[in-house]
Amino acid sequence: MVIAWPEPVVRVQSLSNSGINSIPDCYVKPIHDRPSSLLASNQEAIDININIPVIDLANLYSDDLALRKATMDLISDACREWGFFQLINHGVSHDLMAAMRRVWRDFFHLPLDVKQEYANSPITYEGYGSRLGVEKGAKLDWSDYFFLHFLPLSLRDQTRWPSHPQSCRELVSEYNEEVLKLCGKLMKIFSLNLGLEEDYLENAFGGDQIGASLRVNFYPKCPQPDLTLGISPHSDPGGFTVLLPDDHVSGLQVRKHNAWLTVKPIPNAFIINLADQLQVVSNAKYKSVEHRVIVNSNEERVSLAFFYNPRGDIMIRPAKQLLTNNEPALYQPMTFNEYRTFIRLNGLHGKSQVNSLKSPQ
Repeated sequence: MVIAWPEPVVRVQSLSNSGINSIPDCYVKPIHDRPSSLLASNQEAIDININIPVIDLANLYSDDLALRKATMDLISDACREWGFFQLINHGVSHDLMAAMRRVWRDFFHLPLDVKQEYANSPITYEGYGSRLGVEKGAKLDWSDYFFLHFLPLSLRDQTRWPSHPQSCRELVSEYNEEVLKLCGKLMKIFSLNLGLEEDYLENAFGGDQIGASLRVNFYPKCPQPDLTLGISPHSDPGGFTVLLPDDHVSGLQVRKHNAWLTVKPIPNAFIINLADQLQVVSNAKYKSVEHRVIVNSNEERVSLAFFYNPRGDIMIRPAKQLLTNNEPALYQPMTFNEYRTFIRLNGLHGKSQVNSLKSPQ
């Protein structure tokens, strides 16, 4: 087990605050991964005004049956065609969402020595961090973060959550509980839209033993935003992610038709993105899509990603009800823990990692 970082950890926020005019080489991405690069010749064909689907969850509880069905269909289409959608009227307090943004922005503006008390290690990644992976000499992302476990309860340790600002621990607990309720509702919707029993996906993920964690991302101002990324291209390995984006600054980009589309956050909306394990269970009917984060020279950004994941030791496989002679299983059974190990050992963390697991037909 690797218990220490291979190199001294440099806080990106400290680099940004130092007034540098050029970024260190370790943050400079290869030319093909830079924000300004084109992925394909049809980049220009993407409508710059297009956005990921926007869905009003309150419509699912309307007395109008046609409106309820139309909303279910919108969610189904978003899961199958985009892997992303924005969710409004989701039931989580807007005041709570705003308070979470504020308290974490305040945390990242605390003195460095206070934040260093929560410095993380590669053992669990829990705490205050500035890099992922333990490869020496790796290209790094222009971001700092705070990662914490929420479920299972055996991993939850609130003493490792920030005690400053004073309201942080209480807010994190309240926010996570509310988002967890939302995740339960979405899992039922995802199941029904696949033609499964409403509790199928929840049970397939481990029932009341599912995993959940929170990663708060801080993207400092960058003097050369055209050379680096806040987070490199990747798909999320787990079930799905509930993202609370910055309410003032865009940064998330989603890959669509071999081009990068910048998501325009809607006030008080969550961004939902499906992850690899839902693609597996749905036998690729649902899409886990690559995304990345760009940075800029004028504004810092804060976003909060709540990860909803299967229990680590439960076998994840395509649902039998979705398989036919014409549509056999595309993926071999594998636990979530085995999947993460497979990704790490094969250097697959990042682009289209789940597609490498497809069974030969």
